[in-house]
Amino acid sequence: MGKVTGFMEYGRELPEKVSPQERKKNYKEFVGLYSDEKLNQQSARCMNCGIPFCHSGCPLGNVIPEFNDAVYKKNWEEAYEILSSTNNFPEFTGRICPAPCEAACVLGINKPAIAIEEIEKHIIEIAYEKGFVKANAPILKTGKTIAVVGSGPAGLAAAAQLIKVGHEVTVFERDDKPGGLLRYGIPDFKLEKTVVERRIKIMEDSGVVFKCNTEIGKDIEANDLVKDYDAVVLAGGSTIPRDLPIPGRELKGIYFAMQFLKQQNKRVSSLPVQQEDILVTDKNVVVIGGGDTGSDCVGTSNRQGAKSILQFELMVQPPKERNLAMPWPQYPMILKTTSSHEEGCQRHWGVNTKEFIGDADGNLKALMLVDVEWETDFLGRPTKFKEVEGSIREIPCERVFLAMGFVNPQYDGMLAQLGVNLDARKNVDAKEGDFRTNVGKVFVAGDMRRGQSLVVWAISEGREAARKVDQFLMGHSVLESKDNVDMYENSYS
Repeated sequence: MGKVTGFMEYGRELPEKVSPQERKKNYKEFVGLYSDEKLNQQSARCMNCGIPFCHSGCPLGNVIPEFNDAVYKKNWEEAYEILSSTNNFPEFTGRICPAPCEAACVLGINKPAIAIEEIEKHIIEIAYEKGFVKANAPILKTGKTIAVVGSGPAGLAAAAQLIKVGHEVTVFERDDKPGGLLRYGIPDFKLEKTVVERRIKIMEDSGVVFKCNTEIGKDIEANDLVKDYDAVVLAGGSTIPRDLPIPGRELKGIYFAMQFLKQQNKRVSSLPVQQEDILVTDKNVVVIGGGDTGSDCVGTSNRQGAKSILQFELMVQPPKERNLAMPWPQYPMILKTTSSHEEGCQRHWGVNTKEFIGDADGNLKALMLVDVEWETDFLGRPTKFKEVEGSIREIPCERVFLAMGFVNPQYDGMLAQLGVNLDARKNVDAKEGDFRTNVGKVFVAGDMRRGQSLVVWAISEGREAARKVDQFLMGHSVLESKDNVDMYENSYS
């Protein structure tokens, strides 16, 4: 514990951000860094609780009180060693994770939680600056070969773990650059791609081979991959977006969120855009879906100079504070105002889109909407809705982005060729903690197994699956597991 009275002396403070009007002019990250004094104060707020619920709140089991203590004492190498013992990519989670650890922070019962996410980001950035982050190619090789399909956070985490114990790892990516959603799904103003490329370079120097523009099931037969490698890890993500099949869906101007975001990320990276340009300059934009992907569409639309931006959510507006349905230390589904909302957006809850309306040329020109009322259970949780009589109306709109989540992984191609079993939600079936499919030596991790989830869960699944692969190949594994977090806690205490 850095300072016994720190949580009483200092309040929660976050680094300063560039003003909304200024940051809308470019796609650069706009969140600053703490001064040395502020970083010291924020780490001092950690109470080193007798039972640190932040451990269980974090899917990775990060050893948070210990690295806060090291930050307070300015033991930067120790802080980095503690953090990296459970988290391969703090530079990602420190920028784009919704921080379930903070929701479980004991101080958060009656005060603002520790700024864990920001402290993580500072640890890793200082570690890079001081040269602590290095390639870790092992001296001893096992001679075992592993194919990882997908280079998102789950695939990268699995590859990073497996390469350090001496296996030969090849990552296959169907896009032109590795990174998955980290590269093409998250806008640069939240995660600049130099951050992703910096980590990819470390992994390449460690011995990981990346083969891009290669789709398994199309460019390479899936069964050939199984024959050629000692083990295969499927980490392709949940990529089929939820659609809105209502009248007018065929009109021009209606896109899935990822079509829009991926294209803009390519522009920012000066990469060629193969499809039609999706631009919203001087257009009335509607984003359907109230989550983070929808928020990313809002921020991108602001930067492209949209005429107006509306964001619709079918559900009721979340409460501003915890209620009986979300007691501490559960992750609270409360109202979240993102940096993109600060830049300009009108949000509406309890709105259902009934029809897309087009002009004579087949272009979208308006939406037909209706307000809905939700019935709730005794805890205030919505159960079913009905339309509000007399609330049907039209609004002008030339661009719609569907950001309603993802339903399951793509089955055609790789999964069909392998013949893997699917669960009731059409995800690849593999038990929690086992990660092995019904196909010999084929494992699965991340959203492809558990469904659409958080980046921190993807990293956790990649790490845990790597451990099971290592056990499968070698009979045992020295790789870390989140189940032995107490071992790390005790070793750093």
